[in-house]
Amino acid sequence: QVQLVESGGGLVQPGGSLRLSCAASGTIFGIVTMGWYRPAPGKQRELVATLNEGGTTNYADSVKGRFAISGESAQSTVQLQIDNLKPEDTAVYYCHVQRRLTPYFYWGQGTQVTVSS
Repeated sequence: QVQLVESGGGLVQPGGSLRLSCAASGTIFGIVTMGWYRPAPGKQRELVATLNEGGTTNYADSVKGRFAISGESAQSTVQLQIDNLKPEDTAVYYCHVQRRLTPYFYWGQGTQVTVSS
C-alpha cells in the first residue's frame, strides 16, 4: 500500500516561511490532482492549494499570494511554499492525491505548522 509522507512543518514566527514536502512511498499512477488541505471550523478539511495534471493551480482565498504549490505527478511529489505566515495558518497540513484508478484518494498523516511569536 503506497503511503504519502509529509515533512517540513515546524514552529515559526509570524511573517516567517516554511516549505512543506510530500512524497509517496511508491509510484502513484493516474494522478489527476495533488494538493494540500488543513482542518477548518465547520469542515473536516479545507482546500489550501491544489495542482492538477494540466498544471493548473487553485488556492484558498486566504492563502493567495502567500502560498505556492508545485509538484511532479510522475514522481508523486508535491511541495507547498508558505511565506508571510500568519497565526491563523496554524494547523496540521495534509497532503492529498486524487487519481483515476482505485483507490481514488490518498492522504498523508499530516505535518504540523505552528505560527507563534
